[in-house]
Amino acid sequence: MKKVGLTLLVATATSLGIMILSSCGGKTGTSSLKTSADSAAYALGIANGYGMGEGIANFPGEKLDLDLIAAALRDGLKGDTSLMHPRDAQGVFQAYMMKAQQEQEEANKTAGEKFLEENKSKDGVRTTDSGLQYKVTEEGTGATPNATDTVVVHYKGTLLSGEVFDSSYDRGEPAEFPLNQVIPGWTEGLQLMKEGSKFTLWIPADLAYGPRPLNEEGGYQTLMFECELLEVKPAVEK
Repeated sequence: MKKVGLTLLVATATSLGIMILSSCGGKTGTSSLKTSADSAAYALGIANGYGMGEGIANFPGEKLDLDLIAAALRDGLKGDTSLMHPRDAQGVFQAYMMKAQQEQEEANKTAGEKFLEENKSKDGVRTTDSGLQYKVTEEGTGATPNATDTVVVHYKGTLLSGEVFDSSYDRGEPAEFPLNQVIPGWTEGLQLMKEGSKFTLWIPADLAYGPRPLNEEGGYQTLMFECELLEVKPAVEK
């Protein structure tokens, strides 16, 4: 899930006012923009409304009713607080978002646990004490890294949905990093490999990014990585 700051959202909604004029009562066409002030008003609304709409599309939970959002903006412009006072709005919205995010995270945890439980019995899949799962696609013959070493790796990271969220192959060059400065599943998994090896790693959420969201589906996602260890660069002792 892409995080949209609550303060930014409220500020945008408050300053916006003219967002989605077409949502409540008739479409505003360009033919009605008769003066420069009309054009400026519509420009303010469409620019902010478009950006706000993109953020809303990534919110967790149920889809929000755009007609209600537009109606609330109109009420705010008119100073009509009969349905909700602005001082209460942030608390209402924040409570909704927290509940929706928690529900999504719980769903992700459950889906990840179910996947790993089924995956562990598949041919060639091994499970470590930490819960990391891996499968050897190709066994290399070179050096095996320690946690303090730097590694050069080609990889593709995939969510359980099949969405590729990160890939050195797509960037056209391998990644290089100290092995003790990445997620725990990588630190552990790559120490099982030798230079020239190709592994598939299935990393439980607590060994991956935990609550950090990688897309609109939120945090606590189980990840799959196809990894190719190209080179080990031993740590230089100081």
